[in-house]
Amino acid sequence: MEQILSLRGVGFGYGSTPVVQDVDLDVGKGEILGILGPNGSGKSTLLNLMDGILKPNAGEVEVSGAPIRDMGRAAVAREVAMVSQESHFRFSFSVLQVVLMGRFPHLRPLEFEGESDIVVAREALEATHCLGLAGRSVHTLSGGERQRVLIARALAQEPKVILLDEPTSFLDLKLKHEIFRLIGRLSEEKGLSVVVASHDIDLVSQYCSRILMLKDGAVFKVGEPHEVITAPNIEAVFDCPVQVETHPFTSRPRVSVL
Repeated sequence: MEQILSLRGVGFGYGSTPVVQDVDLDVGKGEILGILGPNGSGKSTLLNLMDGILKPNAGEVEVSGAPIRDMGRAAVAREVAMVSQESHFRFSFSVLQVVLMGRFPHLRPLEFEGESDIVVAREALEATHCLGLAGRSVHTLSGGERQRVLIARALAQEPKVILLDEPTSFLDLKLKHEIFRLIGRLSEEKGLSVVVASHDIDLVSQYCSRILMLKDGAVFKVGEPHEVITAPNIEAVFDCPVQVETHPFTSRPRVSVL
């Protein structure tokens, strides 16, 4: 499998406090990788390192074979798009305007979006089933609509990798699955690599092809869902007794707290 994103011995910390420690990881083309771990385990920090927002204190992050530390912000954004856990808009932008913000890495300084950028933005809205929302204010959207629009903005960057930080927070059960099905469809249809950090073990188990489990900023286990989602692993990382069963329809592991 072609490797799009690679981390080699990556470490990061604030002062003498380590947050991420000695992470080795490859993300393949079209792969959906889930990152699991309790609060404070380094999930968001690891995503920010993958996006070049944070610079590692040790090791190297590479995208398409090039070190991110040597790339400018626009160059990174043409390769990697981030959908953050929280996105606030001070002004009442339309949905189309929000998605057009994703075109910034393809524009020269002070250049306005052209017709080709609008075409890309509309295609991104169509891919996320948001085209009918194009004229709406972003402030009028429901949680699920807003999340799909933010994914559309990331798609408009035309990246090779999309990083999602807790994309289903505050969504109900139906919308959680809709977002993950959307992620899976985009990965399959467009060959996108997706890295998603989540607290929802069952969602990650059902929709991700591989899982990275973090404990105290270090890799505890990485592998396919049945290799990672085991009772001993979850109890060791989350300090919570669980029972792991096989889902009757997907044959993926699912978790019940004891």
